[in-house]
Amino acid sequence: MSDSGGFLAGAVGRLQATHGWRRRGLALVLGALAGLAFPPLFIFPLLILGLTALLLLIDNRRSPLASFSAGWWWGFGHFLVAFYWVAESMLIDAAHFAWMIPFAIGGLAGGMALFIGLVALATRALRLQGPAKIIAFAALWVVAEWLRGNLLSGFPWDLAGYTLAFSDALNQYAAIGGIWGLSLITVAVAAMPAVLWDSPKRSAWIACGGAALAALLLYLGGVGRLVAADDAFVPGVVLRIVQPAIAQTMKWKEGEGEQNVALHRQLTIAVPGLDKVSAVLWPETAIPYLLERNAQLRQWLGQAVPPGALLITGALRGEPATGDWQRLYNSAEVLDHDGNLIGSYDKFHLVPLGEYVPLRAIFPFINKITPGNIDFTEGPGPRTLTLPGLPPVGPLICYEIIFPGQIVDRAHRPQWLLNLTNDGWFGTSSGPYQHFTTARLRAVEEGLPIVRAANTGISGLIDPYGRVLTQIDLGKSAVRDVPLPAALDPPPLFARFGDWTLLVQLLIAAALAWFLARRRID
Repeated sequence: MSDSGGFLAGAVGRLQATHGWRRRGLALVLGALAGLAFPPLFIFPLLILGLTALLLLIDNRRSPLASFSAGWWWGFGHFLVAFYWVAESMLIDAAHFAWMIPFAIGGLAGGMALFIGLVALATRALRLQGPAKIIAFAALWVVAEWLRGNLLSGFPWDLAGYTLAFSDALNQYAAIGGIWGLSLITVAVAAMPAVLWDSPKRSAWIACGGAALAALLLYLGGVGRLVAADDAFVPGVVLRIVQPAIAQTMKWKEGEGEQNVALHRQLTIAVPGLDKVSAVLWPETAIPYLLERNAQLRQWLGQAVPPGALLITGALRGEPATGDWQRLYNSAEVLDHDGNLIGSYDKFHLVPLGEYVPLRAIFPFINKITPGNIDFTEGPGPRTLTLPGLPPVGPLICYEIIFPGQIVDRAHRPQWLLNLTNDGWFGTSSGPYQHFTTARLRAVEEGLPIVRAANTGISGLIDPYGRVLTQIDLGKSAVRDVPLPAALDPPPLFARFGDWTLLVQLLIAAALAWFLARRRID
């Protein structure tokens, strides 16, 4: 073991010697602290502390169960901090849903913590030491992130790579390796100080120096990409983003629907320059009515945009279009000046408990949080809309934007992405900030600009390098006219090959861990 100072050596010794509830409690606190490295705080040193300590708790001298337990408790604390904002949605109608908070947050955190427990168990099973252990741990971590982002309905929230989103330059690696590759590097770099206590002194400092060098190269590579960036815009296209900031308690209140729709229209027409706008963008469920059944409403809404322009709005859509409807969709609808419906998109990645109740037959006493007793129906998947006067657009509703590699119609690639959302469910918590951060990384991965219209949350314009060009802050009612950045041509590597880039990166990590395990750096 290297001599890293009396105080630190003593602290590490006490950490590794803890047993029972003290060990579990310490792991929980360390995981929770690491959660503060995510947006909006970005306290990255706490991720270094948390991951380094977790590696020290994965002790080959203890039973495999002890390592799994340390990982699970670390993950439980981590995900309690990461997902606490979900509780905000259950307080909108506290009388009906507040009782679910301990079960929803505790169950979600506990389930996701299983992945961290399994990473700790697998790392312990490999019985590696030094830098090889860190690289293997980082690779296993990313495999776990991919699994929790894809199994069942998937929930790839607060992936480790998002802790670097305080820097546009550091984000640029996502164009090559996606958020998965960014997580791989993040975890390897942040956890590398653990080698100071299980490797020869010289080897340990060389490994830490190598991690610092990797971080520096990541940054410099990103700076170089941004310096060479093509800041082109689509000629003649101006988009008007409307963020009404309607309080969630008023959003679905009986009798408020007409007033809320009127507010969207009033904000749209009150700002000068409407005659130059190509499309007006309203947020998710801005229209709480079935537009296909109300020609008078469509005409009134269409008149809010000038001739030749479009209104793209979140709305409810029912099928069939006449008679008793049997299916309900959370949709984006496109109207022209005359009130004609010329395009629509149905959300395909629905929110469990928010838009449908999983296993409803088993839990008939549980209702979804959004109003109404009927579950929403899934749409067919990513779709590109071809609309007059606009480049082909890929709509995404709410948290569909969080799924790496699953947001674009590969057969008909769009030239920009439109994210309609309503983060009013989550108040002023970390949720809306983290949601906006995920959109920035999707822009880097796909090389596409993203325009975001939120009821409240963070609306704005993100260029294909993930840079925020325009932003309407959380809780603010505002209108912004923005130009549309051009998509990158050719698309980035991740946009072309998706998760295959992850496989390549994992193979490289495995080869590096194998090499380091068989060769000491003396």
